[in-house]
Amino acid sequence: MGSSGIVQPPPLLDEHDGHTLNATAVVHEAYLRIAGLDRIDWQNRAHFFAIASQAIRRVLVDYAVRRNAAKRGGGRKRVELREVALFDDSDTHGVLALHQARERLQALEERQVRVVECRFFGGMSIEETAVALDVSKATVKRDWVLARAWLNRELSDA
Repeated sequence: MGSSGIVQPPPLLDEHDGHTLNATAVVHEAYLRIAGLDRIDWQNRAHFFAIASQAIRRVLVDYAVRRNAAKRGGGRKRVELREVALFDDSDTHGVLALHQARERLQALEERQVRVVECRFFGGMSIEETAVALDVSKATVKRDWVLARAWLNRELSDA
C-alpha cells in the first residue's frame, strides 16, 4: 500500500528506471498472470485468447496507473481508438482514459466491451473474436463499429 492508502499494482518483473513497455514485456506479464490461474477449464483456443486479451488490458492499465502515480500530473491529450494497439510511456493518460471509458461502456453493453478487449487489446480478427465470444461475425462487426464510435466520443469529450 502506498503512503496515500491506495493499493499499488505490482511492478513489472525486472523493470528499471525509464522503462518502456514493449510487446515482449506485455506478453510476458500477461502470461505470468494467466499461468497463475489454475482453475480455468480452457474450452478452446479462442477461449484462451479472450482471457489473454483481458490479461493484456489489465497489464497496460496497471502499468499506466503506476506510471501516472509516479508522474503525478502532466497534460492531457486526445486519444483515438485505432485498429492496432500501440503503447508507450507517453500514452499512460490515454490508456487510463480508455480504461475509464471502457468501464462506463461495460455498464451499458457488456458484449461490446468483450469485443473491444479481443480486437483492441488482443489483436484478434473479426473471425477469431466471433469464435471466442460465440457470436456471429456480423454481430462482432456491428459491436466493434458501435463500441469504437461510443469510445471515441467518450474519449474526445474527456
